[in-house]
Amino acid sequence: MFESLNLRALATPTNLRLLGAPIFIIMVLSMMVLPLPPFALDLFFTFNISMAVMVMLVAMYTRRPLDFSVFPTVLLVTTLLRLALNVASTRIVLLEGHTGPDAAGKVIEAFGHFLVGGNTTIGLVVFGILVLINFVVITKGAGRIAEVSARFTLDAMPGKQMAIDADLNAGLIDEAEAKRRRKEVSQESDFYGAMDGASKFVRGDAIAGILILLINIIGGLIVGTAQHSMEFGQAIETYVLLTIGDGLVAQIPALIISVAAGIVISRVGDEGDVGGLVINQVFSNPQVIMLTAGIIGVLGLIPGMPNFVFILIAGSLGALAYYKRKQIVAADLAAAAAEGTATRTQAPVEAVEASWDDVVPVDVLGLEVGYRLIPMVDRAQDGELLKRIRGLRKKFAQDVGFLPATVHIRDNLELRPNAYRIALKGVEIGAGEAYPGQFLAINPGRVSGTLPGRETRDPAFDLPAVWIDANQREQAHALGFTVVDASTVIATHLNHLILNHAAELLGRQETQALLDHIAKDAPKLIEDLVPGQLPVATVQRVLQHLLEEGINIRDMRTIIETLAEHAARTQEPVDLTSRVRQALSRSIMQGLFPGNGEMQVIALDPTLERVLMQAVSSGGEGAIEPGLADGLLRQTAMVAQRQEDIGLPPVLIVPPQLRWLLSRFLRRAVPSLKVIANSEVPESRTIRVSAMVGAPAG
Repeated sequence: MFESLNLRALATPTNLRLLGAPIFIIMVLSMMVLPLPPFALDLFFTFNISMAVMVMLVAMYTRRPLDFSVFPTVLLVTTLLRLALNVASTRIVLLEGHTGPDAAGKVIEAFGHFLVGGNTTIGLVVFGILVLINFVVITKGAGRIAEVSARFTLDAMPGKQMAIDADLNAGLIDEAEAKRRRKEVSQESDFYGAMDGASKFVRGDAIAGILILLINIIGGLIVGTAQHSMEFGQAIETYVLLTIGDGLVAQIPALIISVAAGIVISRVGDEGDVGGLVINQVFSNPQVIMLTAGIIGVLGLIPGMPNFVFILIAGSLGALAYYKRKQIVAADLAAAAAEGTATRTQAPVEAVEASWDDVVPVDVLGLEVGYRLIPMVDRAQDGELLKRIRGLRKKFAQDVGFLPATVHIRDNLELRPNAYRIALKGVEIGAGEAYPGQFLAINPGRVSGTLPGRETRDPAFDLPAVWIDANQREQAHALGFTVVDASTVIATHLNHLILNHAAELLGRQETQALLDHIAKDAPKLIEDLVPGQLPVATVQRVLQHLLEEGINIRDMRTIIETLAEHAARTQEPVDLTSRVRQALSRSIMQGLFPGNGEMQVIALDPTLERVLMQAVSSGGEGAIEPGLADGLLRQTAMVAQRQEDIGLPPVLIVPPQLRWLLSRFLRRAVPSLKVIANSEVPESRTIRVSAMVGAPAG
């Protein structure tokens, strides 16, 4: 009972399909060592021809090369089958060839007698021509196409992967479609690589066919004359005809398979079966067909030419051109009618077709690269810039206090080949050029020589620099240059920009994610503040104020506790920011003046301070008299530059009432200047005024 169950289990369609390939390979290998009767040879030769015809038809009706991805394996199997049949037929021809022309079966006899008329010379010529066609023309051409296709497909992979990533980032496709396309790109590369190798099977089969023919002729003559005492002429007639029949039976399927390989590998672009593509592209232009008919017709009128045949072909082509012309005119009329109908109903159609799916969201952070920079951001090539961007986002989160948006990378053919562009919410905030394989030697201001190369400016800090080759690195280091590679240049520029625009990167979604992250460790702290006392929008604005002035928000516990403490008295983001700055005073001062030493700062002249206090107290915040404003800007910039020249951070200390006004007013003119309030200085720190901003004259 158990045996019958096992047999039934083995006989299922799935198991039979799994066992089919191993059984077939074992049968093919068995033919090389086991003698076969003539009927079995007829059966296998007929199957070989049928298989070749079927493969060629499948190749013709295949719409894309990948739809016949098993073709390299089919080439191997059919080549092995032909060689096995050659070995089996050689054995039976040499053993039984003396008994008559049907010794090796009816198929070989038919090919040796009917197709070549029983003439050995004609048979050898026909066999040689078939081998030349297969070996020199079809196989060589298909092999070359496969080799070039494999190379260019591999070179095109990074661009295709980038295009897929760009479509995914733009929301044009989902993750499942992106995975399918990536798999298809990989399969395409593997297919052309396999076809490049599989074409060698067919080429080797053609060479083997020639050698087998020569071996069979020599072996047949020796066996016929030495073992069976046949006359030399009789031996030639018997064994050479059988050998030619055997060779033709093998070479014709080989030629068909080679044609199928050429059809599959030479397809370009368009999806559709080969027959349909040929008809559509060759016989679609009536003007071309009519000109061809005219030329053939003129040749048919020349005396001595086969006039009837030429005139017949010319007339047929003329009729075809007339028919095609009528089709094109009818199609144009139908298109015009359809266009008129579409014009009358255009507005309603557009209203129906438009949808919210047409609205593509703008990337928060985007990096666009020229085509020569694609390898630096290609996942398939493990691009160095991708690693640096991942590390950059991690370091930003650790230093600033929140996780920025993902950098969406895509190629842009409108950029110069070595150019890149950094965009924030679709607006360019930085651009530059990088040269993979070269290094940027940056002059920090104390170099002892010059370097040959492409002069430029460091895109992040606008320092003079030069692009140099790899062999100049040691020389650049010796001269005092700071040397970085191309990926570091882009990563540093990107890092500099996102630090400067950190406040804009902190959107409502990032703020909520930050609060949710804190709530995991201190849920009560968040529950008491949001949304009970303050909305998320107010918390976001306070955090943005801090980031705008270069203060990190890592100490969110202190920030949340301070907001919770003062939210009952004020909801104004500016007032809450001032309270938070006081709570973070030690951290702020530590960032400006590390350690516990003396703080050398810039102060306002008492007269100027009184004037500014009166402007603020009068209710005109930010309304500084133009002359006073211009003088204040010029003097502050000059004093801040002197502080930097002597190695001190430019820090201006003012009363709390003036801090917000002066910080916003001076930020654009003197970006490096930090404005702090007296109340923000911890009691443990000592202040010394090293410079003074005086009241402008007049």
